[in-house]
Amino acid sequence: MKTLGKIQTAAAGLAVLLALSACGGTATGSQGTATEASKTNNTTDISEGIQPDAAAVALLPESFKAKGELTVAMDLHYPPTTFLAEDNTTPIGLNPDVARLIAKKLDLKLKFVDTKFDTIIPGLDGGRYDFTATTMSKTEERLKVLDMIDYFKAGSSVVAAAGNPQKLTVETLCGKNIAVTQGSTGQLKRLPALNEQTCTSKGQPAINAVTLPNIQEALTQLHSKRIDGILYDTTSLGWAAKQQPNSFTMLGRVNVGSSDLTAVGLKKGSPLTPAMQKAIQSVLETPEYKKSLETWGLESGAITDAKLN
Repeated sequence: MKTLGKIQTAAAGLAVLLALSACGGTATGSQGTATEASKTNNTTDISEGIQPDAAAVALLPESFKAKGELTVAMDLHYPPTTFLAEDNTTPIGLNPDVARLIAKKLDLKLKFVDTKFDTIIPGLDGGRYDFTATTMSKTEERLKVLDMIDYFKAGSSVVAAAGNPQKLTVETLCGKNIAVTQGSTGQLKRLPALNEQTCTSKGQPAINAVTLPNIQEALTQLHSKRIDGILYDTTSLGWAAKQQPNSFTMLGRVNVGSSDLTAVGLKKGSPLTPAMQKAIQSVLETPEYKKSLETWGLESGAITDAKLN
């Protein structure tokens, strides 16, 4: 990981959390860490033995059958949904698991492309990738340029510094500096909606959104008290809390601004969409889908309908 050296120079605790989990490290003193570390060492392909779905394969455009491969774009720095194993090479987490299962259902090979989250949609639009499975929420803006197919239920939460010295709640962030990541639903939808609901509509100072390139930088700034909190994916924050308990305080979920459902994304009107939807529906019905959710502690995110939005 390019950011590992930078993170390890921070003062321990918060800034190290996701670096440790993404690279297979172990946070000392964390109960159950050995179990979590073994997960980051496990590079077994969950799709081994999965048979193609004949109905999904029948819907594949001939160009994909001839190529024999799908290209999936992911930002591989967001455990437990999308990150690298300890070998720093193998993509692991819920999203790589789902992508591998989709490819097997379509009887195609799979190629991963690691790219920054905010460059994924332009890449799909430009034809550089066939699809993305990267915990991307549905928004009106995204649906104008993407076909999006539901596969998981996630959401966002807010965290403050360990012990919450300012006694903040999700409803008392007015005038505070709250970090969001570039191009995320938190930046585009959830924080603006929370700001309107709890602050500006009531004559209170607006929440100051601090847009940062990634969660590692946000954790570093929270630890050094340059920001007051972070709004980010609940799944990743929960994983980080397991790696090193008591390193930050969860304030609660943010349930405004966007659906909690996340979706696979393809270019709007892609000829691949019908086959992709059929394949995802087939994946949701497999024991392997549920096994992946259980492996990464995301059982509550299971859904049964691969809805095309």
